[in-house]
Amino acid sequence: MQNAAHGDVDDRELLARHVAGDPDAFGEIVRRHRDRLWAVALRTLGDREEAADAVQDALVSAYRAAHTFRGQSAVTTWLHRITVNACLDRARKAVTRKTSPTDDTERLEQLLEPHESAAVPAERHDLHRELLQALRTLPAEQRAALVLVDMQGYPVAEAADVLGVAVGTIKSRCARGRARLLPLLSHLHPKERDNAESGGGRNRAQGASVSPPAEPNDADPVKGGGGRA
Repeated sequence: MQNAAHGDVDDRELLARHVAGDPDAFGEIVRRHRDRLWAVALRTLGDREEAADAVQDALVSAYRAAHTFRGQSAVTTWLHRITVNACLDRARKAVTRKTSPTDDTERLEQLLEPHESAAVPAERHDLHRELLQALRTLPAEQRAALVLVDMQGYPVAEAADVLGVAVGTIKSRCARGRARLLPLLSHLHPKERDNAESGGGRNRAQGASVSPPAEPNDADPVKGGGGRA
């Protein structure tokens, strides 16, 4: 629930109040941004438990490092940077334990845009899981760039700021990630499924634009950590 005393206070002021000792200020920041941080973590890691742990780690880090915030970027950008770094750390640890860019951009944006369909909830869940599994085949850095730019709608320059790399690096990672993802996901488009069921051509999906159904429960509660949600 929103704290009435903080409802009209902007993020930077809330962070300053937290540093000054306000016990409720950081909880309001968490309330405002947790769902988007959760969505980024889930799409980057593809695993609900790992994503929840990454967001918890990120919020605890942000809680402790709030005094280092210098206001050179938005608070939400700062939080996303910490969250993505937590996700990349987990992705790298998991690894140790075991076409035309313009066309690709348009097709992948259509793919990742929520799609209202007549699919039953179980179908939507299966397709969403398949999308996350496909994302997990990408190197962690490509995955993070695609999540920010194509799924969260960040401008390339802001995604570069979040990830701490050059704009050209983000563009390159996105282009390579799209090229690898599209062949894995083209069959998710309803038209392609209809064609397959009616025998109307085999794998014309390779160059088709596709859209998954709306994602279920992206805004899951995150376990504890870093102030009241």
